[in-house]
Amino acid sequence: MTLRYTVLASGSTGNSLLVDHEGTKVLVDAGLSAKKIEQLMEERGVKGSELDAILITHEHSDHIKGVGALARKHDLPVYANEKTWEALNKHLGALAEEKIKVMETGSVVEFGGLQVESYPISHDAAEPVGYCFHDGDTKLSLATDLGYVSSKVKEKIADSDAIILESNHDIEMLRMGKYPWNIKRRILGDTGHLSNEAAGEALCDILTGKTETVYLAHLSRDHNLMDLAKLTVNNILEERGIQADERKVELKDTYFDRATKWDRLGPDS
Repeated sequence: MTLRYTVLASGSTGNSLLVDHEGTKVLVDAGLSAKKIEQLMEERGVKGSELDAILITHEHSDHIKGVGALARKHDLPVYANEKTWEALNKHLGALAEEKIKVMETGSVVEFGGLQVESYPISHDAAEPVGYCFHDGDTKLSLATDLGYVSSKVKEKIADSDAIILESNHDIEMLRMGKYPWNIKRRILGDTGHLSNEAAGEALCDILTGKTETVYLAHLSRDHNLMDLAKLTVNNILEERGIQADERKVELKDTYFDRATKWDRLGPDS
């Protein structure tokens, strides 16, 4: 069984992840316009009509902008926990009642042979979550929009074959940047966003040898650079000896304006 995935977009201007497991296709967030999301999917050979469901991590606009339009156009079920649905209110527009799916945080929903588990994270939203995707043999984890990586988050995403992990900002770039202090304090806080340094430190505790790939995601366009994020994270891993032992991982880029290439997990990868 093979699981493949592409990060369609990642950053403060919009986020979306497409997961395909043996033809079952699940979209996580749609933070760009529905038209743009469909364009990005089509560039990867997938039509909106092929989607089976949309999952929502939290209600911020850079994660939900295109959800309502996509769901209505393709008659898709949308999954989120109850508090997120309450926070969404009318942001998605009218959806058929049977398409509104409440997925309790910590529960598992199965789509074909793909199991999707949500888990709580720390962010300034109603009840934000990350997701783990399992098929019995492989595991993909998504962990973005979190102020810090708690021990419970580490437990959830450990032993993943691949992780999409937030590496939002360089601390010094943020501190010296143009944002007002209250915004900087929010980003740096426990319900804000993960820094390059924090991402590297968290990986030191998470990596066990199974994880082969880490995508650094949700980079700030004002207070980070992909090369800097990769350098910072890699330096931390090297200092701990991780990049020289059996836990060595490949760090990969994500983009705010284009999709990553398909990546695969499983025997055919």
